[in-house]
Amino acid sequence: MLQQETKIWTVRELMKVSIDLLQKKGFDEARLNVELLLAHALRCQRIQLYTGFDKPLSKDEMKEFRRLFERRLNREPLQYIIGSAGFMGLQFRVDPRVLIPRAETETLVEQVMILCNAAQGKKLSILEIGTGSGNIAISLAKFVKHASVASIDCSPQAIEVAEINATVHEVTDRVEFRVLDAFEPVDQILLKRFDLVVSNPPYTSAEEWEHLQLEVRKYEPKTATTDGRDGLEFFRRIIELAPYLLVDGGSVAFEVGFGQSDHVRRMLSQSGFFNIYVVPDLQNIPRVVIGSCRSTTRNPGPVN
Repeated sequence: MLQQETKIWTVRELMKVSIDLLQKKGFDEARLNVELLLAHALRCQRIQLYTGFDKPLSKDEMKEFRRLFERRLNREPLQYIIGSAGFMGLQFRVDPRVLIPRAETETLVEQVMILCNAAQGKKLSILEIGTGSGNIAISLAKFVKHASVASIDCSPQAIEVAEINATVHEVTDRVEFRVLDAFEPVDQILLKRFDLVVSNPPYTSAEEWEHLQLEVRKYEPKTATTDGRDGLEFFRRIIELAPYLLVDGGSVAFEVGFGQSDHVRRMLSQSGFFNIYVVPDLQNIPRVVIGSCRSTTRNPGPVN
């Protein structure tokens, strides 16, 4: 029905037909998808769709909505189509250069904020490994005023997006981004000692990746989603690096995937970490693993 060029559509009619079509094709949250796409096409707020239900769309407005809607029908993620994603009450620019922020990652940020608040205003330094859109680093810089944040990513394209978001949220004075690979020799990463290392690494295994939603497999950056192995490679590497990166007694905070918390907790324990604990997300899935370690000044040469 969306192909009828001569019909003049009202907001109400277009929403109803579009929602029905997405539901028939098995899309989750069909109404939300249509609301956001139509509001983007009309350059208005979602609430204005409902206060202007009987507003007729112009040919140009209809053409723009149809273009966006067809992209969604092809399973392109909604956030890439409208160019932004919400996280911690903030809006972040996203595109296919970066992974789309997920709600469960807010649990990681909240737990790091709790650790920072326990320092009672002491100046803290945080290292994030895996920048992406910058949502974690920027949120921490925004909400933890006594912290400075450094964030590294192996993707120059991701760093470009993160720097744009840092400018938008006015935290460029307290967050620094750098193109670095966590698997490079440690002396390339050891910028200084940090109080906290935080990471939401690529933790999907190669086998699990094959069964992810089409939106993820077709559009989101694969290297930001999976390590191409068992899903634990980045945890091993960061645990290996932590004694060189952290001050004595400093902590690491990881987001982990479904069923991984026991593995990561065991890895931390076997590496001499202490005060290890696991925090569930709002769906009661073990989502964040935190542990502390002693720092070392040994020659880090073998850690390559």
